[in-house]
Amino acid sequence: MARALYYLGAAFRETGQALDRVGMTLGLNFAFQEEFYRHRPVMNIVDKKPALATGAWVAPSAAVIGSVNLGPSASVWYNSVVKGDSDTVSIGEKSNVQDSAVIVGPTTIGKAVTIGHGASLYGCTIGDASLVGINATVQAGAKVETGAVVAAGAVVGPGITIPAGQVWGGNPARFLRAVKPEEANFFQAGADEYAKLATEHASA
Repeated sequence: MARALYYLGAAFRETGQALDRVGMTLGLNFAFQEEFYRHRPVMNIVDKKPALATGAWVAPSAAVIGSVNLGPSASVWYNSVVKGDSDTVSIGEKSNVQDSAVIVGPTTIGKAVTIGHGASLYGCTIGDASLVGINATVQAGAKVETGAVVAAGAVVGPGITIPAGQVWGGNPARFLRAVKPEEANFFQAGADEYAKLATEHASA
């Protein structure tokens, strides 16, 4: 039934657009072509629908697709793609997916996590209060535990576990050092700041 309703809705949308084109052509008495911008920041795939908690925000140019759960005050920023068309993606409270990141399910992201600009996550688990740096990659089956850091540009291979409170970097990623207490505080403050900033963008 859900699949039938999905395709019925798509047919109605296409029919409405076709009628609009005919009406405009007849009214103006000349043929023309009108381009429709079809991007939808939040989009279901048949019966797989995104679920956004209170205060969650998706940027207009981002794409949140299918079975994606965004926790309270979570945010997905400009040009990012979070794709749950095959498997579920869950993003916890106050976590932020920064510009141009790509996340593919099955992926679970905890609370107060920062996913840096251009990062790529595929079928992995990211613990609370951790950070995945700019242009880093976390591959299938990998696990980043609570408060850990994947350095900018690092590649975490399939099935690798980064223990809590450690910084890993390089390609392939390897242990570099322990996270400093002041860094952990900074990560939490950053998550709070992004939640506040998302509210400002949402109301702009």
